[in-house]
Amino acid sequence: MKNPFETDEHKAFRETIRSFVEKEITPFAHEWDEAGAVPWELHEKLGALGFFGFGIDEEYGGLGFDDPFMRAIASEEIAKCGFGGVGAAVGGRGISLDPIQKLAAPEIRDRVLKDIVLGKKGSSLGITEPGGGSDVASLKTTAKRDGNHFVINGSKTFITGGMESDYFVIGARTGGPGLTGISLFFVEADTPGFSRTPLSKKMGWWASNQATLYFDDVRVPATNLMGQEDYGFIAIMHNFNNERLGLIAVALGMMKAAYEDSIAWAKERETFGKPLIKHQVIRHKIADMSARIDAVESYMNMICWQMSQGETPVAELSKAKFFATKSLEFVASEAMQILGGAGYLRGNRVECIYREVKVIAIGGGSEEIMRDLAVRQMGL
Repeated sequence: MKNPFETDEHKAFRETIRSFVEKEITPFAHEWDEAGAVPWELHEKLGALGFFGFGIDEEYGGLGFDDPFMRAIASEEIAKCGFGGVGAAVGGRGISLDPIQKLAAPEIRDRVLKDIVLGKKGSSLGITEPGGGSDVASLKTTAKRDGNHFVINGSKTFITGGMESDYFVIGARTGGPGLTGISLFFVEADTPGFSRTPLSKKMGWWASNQATLYFDDVRVPATNLMGQEDYGFIAIMHNFNNERLGLIAVALGMMKAAYEDSIAWAKERETFGKPLIKHQVIRHKIADMSARIDAVESYMNMICWQMSQGETPVAELSKAKFFATKSLEFVASEAMQILGGAGYLRGNRVECIYREVKVIAIGGGSEEIMRDLAVRQMGL
């Protein structure tokens, strides 16, 4: 669908990312997925393209500007490779970059941020806990002051990139219950008392590692406190708006990939003496898939425009996030029906997309959390 907000710069950026994905990612994505990792060289190549540079100052290797349309374009185009673990493997650092730039001590920021943005080092945000999930207010990891240090104890889980990241932004309770009382800390992977184990046997995102992190009397200097004590999580809540926009775009890219492969197969496959594409039941499926893609794309573009005007459309982002993932669920299912047995074989985009619907529906705020947040933002 035509985007009335598209500029020449947006078109050029999309073509750059699309060309890169088609040449450097898509031909290898299944291989990387089966291997359970992407080569680190991919992080560095994307870093050189400015893939991680939105909202980051140029002195730290960033683009020096932000653009929600370009953020969405980048996420959508990489998702079209069909293997979501690839995008997760390289993109896991994304939600830790803004806190490091805005809240970390200058010495830390100057030392680590550029390498992360350029893809030379990895970083992760650690908020989710084994017993907490989306209920951040019940966060139990603690950080207790001990002279000029804080001592961190607890654990985090489902941390994307956690097995490879060099640096972590960790939420820990320093005060009372609730969202106030949570502080952020910069923790390096080689700090004594820190350890990690991989999550295994995952349904999807095979090319990306997710980890459980353990903090056993991890001592960090008080200067590693990021932002104001007890108000760290509140300071980064806006950070999740960009994450949710990215996940909406990922869902859109996955939908488009499944749609494209459905049409290609329907034109090639013949049943009852004619191509599948000529059967009305298949044509109606394709129409329904296309309608949902158009709806998600239009919704996302309007949100990007609002964000480009300086607005923070939390309700719209929340509604679009669950609407996009429910639409993805429909499109992935219909694509699998069109491909039939061929879609059930590993190695094609539709098979992987079908498996990875739920990680998009749960990550970044589950559909249930998004519905509740939307209604609260609507004042109800």
